[in-house]
Amino acid sequence: MQLSLQGVIPVPLRDKMKNRQSGLWQSSLNFAQGEYVFIQAPSGTGKTTLIHLLYGLRKDFEGNIAWEPTSMNNAGNEVLAQLRTNGISVIFQDMRLFPELTAWENIEIKRKLTNTITEQQANEWLDRLGLQDKKKSLAATMSYGEQQRLAIVRALMQPFEWLLMDEPFSHLDHANTEKAITLIGEVVRQRNAGMILADLDENTYFPYTKTIIL
Repeated sequence: MQLSLQGVIPVPLRDKMKNRQSGLWQSSLNFAQGEYVFIQAPSGTGKTTLIHLLYGLRKDFEGNIAWEPTSMNNAGNEVLAQLRTNGISVIFQDMRLFPELTAWENIEIKRKLTNTITEQQANEWLDRLGLQDKKKSLAATMSYGEQQRLAIVRALMQPFEWLLMDEPFSHLDHANTEKAITLIGEVVRQRNAGMILADLDENTYFPYTKTIIL
């Protein structure tokens, strides 16, 4: 599944970006499945807005966004649901866990909906990210780092052709970041998927095929 961006600009950023050069906004770009794209985004340039646009959470933009052949400009709820179930997964900056549910319940909702990962694999991934003893903890009681690791595992619970990530390691120390990078890399390669990682600072987390300054 190819991603096409043609002259895209969020309406709230339209005036601000008129006098600023961007490698993405108002440009013509195509990304082939399997590419590893890093979006370096200085503060205020629309990093989180971009992820939300690509995931279909916002429609306040000009130009055209397409997960070909699906256009995001006029995609209805059923089309978006299908795309999010099989085509794209996301690690949100604010995690968006269900705080009143346990860590395991947060995982199980996604796992049972998509029926892609076995219970054994889910347990293994939680263990690899140091969360095995947190399965019965309410998400609301977990630290930010624990929540972020849980959100990473949840995003990997479904089939996807693209993985979107918004500052996915911002609450993790070096050791936990390395564990998360290894797990994400393995799953993305197994699925022959692409990734788009947006962050404030330059990094070498993955072997990026494209780096774009937002």
